[in-house]
Amino acid sequence: MEAKKMMGCGLYAVVLILLCNPIQVRSDGSDHKYKVGDPVPLYANKVGPFHNPSETYRFFDLPFCSPAHPKEKREALGEVLNGDRLVSAPYKLDFFQDKDTEIVCKKKLTKEEVAQFRSAVSKDYYFQMYYDDLPIWGFLGKVEKEGKSDPSEYKYYLFKHLHFEIFYNKDRVIEINARTDPNALVDLSEDKEVEVEFMYSVKWKETNTPFEKRMEKYSHSSSLPHHLEIHWFSIINSCVTVLLLTGFLATILMRVLKNDFVKYAHDEEAADDQEETGWKYIHGDVFRYPKYKSLFAAALGSGTQLFTLTIFIFILALVGVFYPYNRGALFTALVVIYALTSGIAGYTASSFYCQLEGPNWVRNLLLTGSLFCGPLLLTFCFLNTVAIAYSATAALPFGTIVVIFLIWALVTSPLLVLGGIAGKNSKAEFQAPVRTTKYPREIPPLPWYRGSLPQMAMAGFLPFSAIYIELYYIFASVWGHRIYTIYSILFIVFIILLIVTAFITVALTYFQLAAEDHEWWWRSFLCGGSTGLFIYGYCLYYYYARSDMSGFMQTSFFFGYMACICYGFFLMLGTVGFRASLFFVRHIYRSIKCE
Repeated sequence: MEAKKMMGCGLYAVVLILLCNPIQVRSDGSDHKYKVGDPVPLYANKVGPFHNPSETYRFFDLPFCSPAHPKEKREALGEVLNGDRLVSAPYKLDFFQDKDTEIVCKKKLTKEEVAQFRSAVSKDYYFQMYYDDLPIWGFLGKVEKEGKSDPSEYKYYLFKHLHFEIFYNKDRVIEINARTDPNALVDLSEDKEVEVEFMYSVKWKETNTPFEKRMEKYSHSSSLPHHLEIHWFSIINSCVTVLLLTGFLATILMRVLKNDFVKYAHDEEAADDQEETGWKYIHGDVFRYPKYKSLFAAALGSGTQLFTLTIFIFILALVGVFYPYNRGALFTALVVIYALTSGIAGYTASSFYCQLEGPNWVRNLLLTGSLFCGPLLLTFCFLNTVAIAYSATAALPFGTIVVIFLIWALVTSPLLVLGGIAGKNSKAEFQAPVRTTKYPREIPPLPWYRGSLPQMAMAGFLPFSAIYIELYYIFASVWGHRIYTIYSILFIVFIILLIVTAFITVALTYFQLAAEDHEWWWRSFLCGGSTGLFIYGYCLYYYYARSDMSGFMQTSFFFGYMACICYGFFLMLGTVGFRASLFFVRHIYRSIKCE
């Protein structure tokens, strides 16, 4: 009865979340039809340093001309998580109404406001707006450095005239471009009061582009023929190299295994009392349960959930949900799908823990629920505090934090418990083809390169080399201003990552067993997940060599959230590595006769 109540409560909460934060399968902006002179919604979103994508501020945190009665747009959960804070802009861009030079306002900037604008211009601040759900970008000003070696001699200028060029098709808005007038400048180089006249102009033009295709131009930059050709070539080159290495390794492994099977079969026929060697020698220990079995089962549960989450995200991406500037769709999908898949984590962890004859499945369930969410929560609390100190839009409002807490309390936790109860009651037994002896054999002394860390380094390098090229494009999209749209390539790379991780982990597990080291459970998980450590190492390289990010806030956001993502990869790929190794170990011990 209690389980039914919890399930009903959880499903009710999911319905509420989906109603409040819909994930649209396809929506190319607001489907509004306009008549001549109709007001078209224009919202100012945010400003921030161009090279620091996480460090964004509200548009009117800078002393721009603000409307008399600014109205904030109600946003979905994903949009808030994305840092969007839309508010009505002072520009009036009515449908099919040209304007030559319209004055927004005349303003006398104080010394403090001049210094504020100058600081923004020196840091390459950009602005972002949305017109009928179409994004608009532009820079606030420019720095004149020509012929000046001393930074104190630089000239700082603010753009005061914004020209909007809008394309329409019949009664629909199709495209909008915003450019600044290079001749309409305000000198901000000195700390003195400045009179500014902010202006704008509007020009409407007709186009034949249908409304359904108006968002396609934003994906063209990432899929231009020469970019796409280089992208595909580099990915194919990387994948062929990795698959060749994997195939070479698999061939050697299969040949060695075949020889082992022949040898052990011959030994059985020749002399039953002959001393066993190699991996057959440890058949009585290879299925001995690992240390810290509760933690191991929790890691498997969390890894399985994250793997399921990744597959669902790929499905949504491939059917076209995450098209460019579908604001917040990815974040909404991540939150909702993670909440709905928590039952998988509970079931997997509890079922495996009970198979390992664990005594306290409730404690195991608590560990499963906090293994990934715990570090993520601590990271979020720290970074949200930093964002609040900076007054950045990355700081989540209290209401959004309450919504996320309710999702966790009403959906994630109940489903985790239900999954755990189902896993406990599944009564599944651990399938071991050979019996485990009462006392473990002593592991012989092994050379240093057989240790966990060297093995993890070898295991992580090959899968990482398969995704190395694609990582640059992903980082440039997530931590830059490029748009990533070629999800088919990403999915292929992900499949290859899984295959290579499974193969390399299986190979290392075989070599470990052949050296008569039977403690392979944790080793296979650590070797499979070690790619996550390589990805975090790439973060260091990307930050210092490939990006211009700077400042405490951006640095903490980059390394903090990337640590959580790489930790998630560690759990997910560790699960893949262990599952592949478990399948392999069961297969080889089922294929020989062990007394």
